[in-house]
Amino acid sequence: MAREAETALRRGWTTGACAAAAARAAFAAMLSRDFPDPVSIRLPRGRVASFRLALAELGESTARAGVTKDAGDDPDVTHGALVIVETAWARPGSGIGFAAGDGVGTVTRPGLPLAVGEPAINPAPRTMIRDALLDAAAENGAPPPDLTVTISIPGGERLAEKTMNARLGIVGGLSILGTTGIVVPYSCASWISAIHRGIDVARAAGLEHIAAATGATSEQAVQQLYKLPDHALIDMGDFVGATLKYLRGHPVARLTIAGGFAKLAKLASGHLDLHSARSRVDIGALAQMLGELGVDASTAAAARAARGAAEILVLAGTKREALAHAVAARAREVALATLSGKTAVEIAVFDRQGSFLALVGE
Repeated sequence: MAREAETALRRGWTTGACAAAAARAAFAAMLSRDFPDPVSIRLPRGRVASFRLALAELGESTARAGVTKDAGDDPDVTHGALVIVETAWARPGSGIGFAAGDGVGTVTRPGLPLAVGEPAINPAPRTMIRDALLDAAAENGAPPPDLTVTISIPGGERLAEKTMNARLGIVGGLSILGTTGIVVPYSCASWISAIHRGIDVARAAGLEHIAAATGATSEQAVQQLYKLPDHALIDMGDFVGATLKYLRGHPVARLTIAGGFAKLAKLASGHLDLHSARSRVDIGALAQMLGELGVDASTAAAARAARGAAEILVLAGTKREALAHAVAARAREVALATLSGKTAVEIAVFDRQGSFLALVGE
């Protein structure tokens, strides 16, 4: 894709778009004995996209085509992966079916938009692939086909270890994702989607208590605190607002929000996006809280001049836990207001080493 400006981030393609392009190329070769290269597909919002083939293999009754995933400037774990699709004739009248090849996962837990036992090829990519196959059939004067579409991503099982798939109950590899076909750099849409799916899986499993953590240290700490199973843990990162707003419509009985002191101080100030580029710690508010706890004048002054939350926590000294408790109480008020009271909420604050500082809630 061409850059709109020299400083613009380059967009990329989802695994679903790559799979649709590879599927169309493979099926077109089955019909015409020739692979279109580049191959073009229609994306869900009407745009036409073209892809170069990295693999083209034609058999007697099957074909395989591959497209190398280009995620643009997004730090996508699947950037550079080869998405391979094999199309094969299926039983007459069976329509288009899907199978997981090497490196593509299988659903093992309820709660996802796919049944247990299904290949982890999401509904939107399935639609995109079906449309691409129907377009190839029409272009070659053929009727709607009966096909088995097998998607593989070599090395996908290893790449999946860097995703949330295992926690969602997707085993054996990656998911084929994408709703628009386009990857927008740093949109974090896939992370937010994984948060939603994690909540869905927890609800489907009948879990009454889940924990959403801002990072790995707080997640490990809260898991140990409550002995929670992996699928009760939501890797929320900075997206506390996305987590709370989804829970508003998909409630659980109890939510623990776990995080470091600085991140939860942002939530206490009303920020629902905790990323450093989009919110800042309110030093003045923290210094005021510390003053209200009765510290001496010099400590209060030092707190007002502090460069960050960690420095204020050190200045708090023996009132460290009391300050963390005050932050947790305010953060809980913000969370409850966002949730509209449908879920019992508690806030667990940990320091950078994972040591417990405060717990406020029901």
